[in-house]
Amino acid sequence: MNSFVKRILVAAAPLSLAIAAPAAAQAQITPGMQVTDPSGGLVGSVTKVEGDNLVVKTPKHEVMLPKASFTPASGKLLFGLTQAQLDAEVERSAAAGDAAIKAGATVKGAQGATIGTIDAADATNVTITLTSGKKIQMTRASLRGNADGTVTTGLTADQLQAEIDKAPAAAPGQGK
Repeated sequence: MNSFVKRILVAAAPLSLAIAAPAAAQAQITPGMQVTDPSGGLVGSVTKVEGDNLVVKTPKHEVMLPKASFTPASGKLLFGLTQAQLDAEVERSAAAGDAAIKAGATVKGAQGATIGTIDAADATNVTITLTSGKKIQMTRASLRGNADGTVTTGLTADQLQAEIDKAPAAAPGQGK
């Protein structure tokens, strides 16, 4: 998590308490609000509000979570996990997502359509064969592995094809 914020949308169901979610929609949630667990322990603080999601920063991670996972209480937000539990869930999700970025994985675009398959992946780069048959190399950080074993990029197939079309043609013997 060097230069970018690792955002993992953690499903609300296993994380939220059986408390009224509508209260979260009614309360004013702002950056800087403290997030506490059911025992009053500090989980972290809200760094950003993005639509129906909040970005919460713990000492170890910054994670995007649905507003429905929180209940406002006494000027703070109550959350169903402790800081240690949330950090462990983020790390588990990140490890599973990272493991999905491997040769043979299906790559989906920004709109959810299949755009290709990973040919090769190392610690830094990933080579993808698009459904058009063309290959493109992307940084590993520009991809997100999913729990179902697929991989997602924030670009569409058309955007990736445009990147390929902009690239200079390879010299003979340097095929990609």
